[in-house]
Amino acid sequence: MSDRAPAPASTAVVRTPVASVSGFSVRVVPDGPVLLPETTAQIHAGQVTALVGASGSGKTTLLRALIGHLPAGATATGSLDVLGRTPHQLPAGELRTLRRTTVAYVGQDPGSALDPRMTARRLVAELATDPREETVLELLAECRLPVDTGIAGRRPPALSGGQQRRVALARALARTPRILLLDEPTAGLDSAVRDDIAHLLRDLATRRDLAVVIATHDAHLVETCADHTIRLTPKTPPVPRARVAEPTPPATGDDSLPGDGGLAAHAIDAFFRSGRRRSPVLTDVAFSAAPGAATALIGPSGSGKTTLLRVMAGLHPAHTGHLTLDGRPLASRVQCRTREQQRRIQLVPQNPLAALNPRHTVGQQLTRPLRLHTDLPKSAHAERVTELLAQVDLPADHADRYPEELSGGQRQRVSIARALAAGPDILLCDEVTSALDADTATGIMELLTRLRREHRTALVVVSHERDVVARHTDTVHFLDAGRITDSGPTARLLPA
Repeated sequence: MSDRAPAPASTAVVRTPVASVSGFSVRVVPDGPVLLPETTAQIHAGQVTALVGASGSGKTTLLRALIGHLPAGATATGSLDVLGRTPHQLPAGELRTLRRTTVAYVGQDPGSALDPRMTARRLVAELATDPREETVLELLAECRLPVDTGIAGRRPPALSGGQQRRVALARALARTPRILLLDEPTAGLDSAVRDDIAHLLRDLATRRDLAVVIATHDAHLVETCADHTIRLTPKTPPVPRARVAEPTPPATGDDSLPGDGGLAAHAIDAFFRSGRRRSPVLTDVAFSAAPGAATALIGPSGSGKTTLLRVMAGLHPAHTGHLTLDGRPLASRVQCRTREQQRRIQLVPQNPLAALNPRHTVGQQLTRPLRLHTDLPKSAHAERVTELLAQVDLPADHADRYPEELSGGQRQRVSIARALAAGPDILLCDEVTSALDADTATGIMELLTRLRREHRTALVVVSHERDVVARHTDTVHFLDAGRITDSGPTARLLPA
């Protein structure tokens, strides 16, 4: 299924694929859930191949199979060939060599693979075939990072999600691989950077004779740069969308009743530290989220949107200014907030893999907030977990799965369900639809809209999807270089 016209028959050159799968499928155990339905495909050098399909259809599993990384206990059937080898059957030493020199993989949660103690410069140089400073800076610039701003000297916590993604891409290219695998490479990026990445991938495939494989929900990316499209279809039938359940009773506390003020940030300044150097990321920001309101934060990658959410969640310090909840002072550090304040303010991060415990099942991770923040009896926990999974369109049997057995979109939905388990009054959502297919994204936003209308939940959404913002928010704030440059009704600032 090619999106580009093939060369005329008289000039076409038949090339051996660098990777191929034939009748290849993956499931957790012989009779367990199917992670990748039976798939047949060929991947060629110099071309961009797009893997598309609904969340949970097996896109991420196929990418991981190409680097020999299958979930523990998984079984594979059919054939898989990468440059004459079957990665998951290779001895450990040969597999390491394959990953180091031939096949590079950038996951959907690239920040989790970046050492937080290393600068961007060192992260790229660590794997580079040519680790000279000049070459490293060229790679960062090639991946659309502004090297003239000193970004090469920043560590991952001081980078936005989009910037982390581009550092991870530069790090992968530094190995000069023959095959480049990318999971949702444009998730969480603004439209201008998305276009840059699309053109970069097209250029890399052609100029380096590189086989590029992307798993994506981004139709524009596929249309812009893909030579071939492989559509995967999940075996699991759709889950009927559940009615929003009544929130579980909050734990007792003297500040348990929401007031009329909601959450507010006053004159917030925030910095990232790199050694003795401080880089401002938010400057004199004022923001509020009233009960029942839906507010959006939009702006280019690196403008401070995620940092503002983290400040309000108590996960990043505000160096000046203060926070209030219902007009009362709110501690800037989450550890200093009461249990009830923690329940009321929940963050759904952009990077769900880093936020989910890999050693705990989905059911265990959804049960924990029920135990900590509600009075729901233990005997009712399993039923409530099933309700939460249904609300985010996941089957009940996913409660027994571990995070690595889920696709990126499925992990994102688990992260949303975990936040909903606490029955929050304020829900901070960081790019929660960027890893989801269009139908699931619509269902999630409809769920959040029903929550805020029925239970006066305040919704704060960070998104580069302007159509999502236009349909599901009342107010929008534009951030640029850490400052709010404009605010007002969404209908006025983002007309349909």
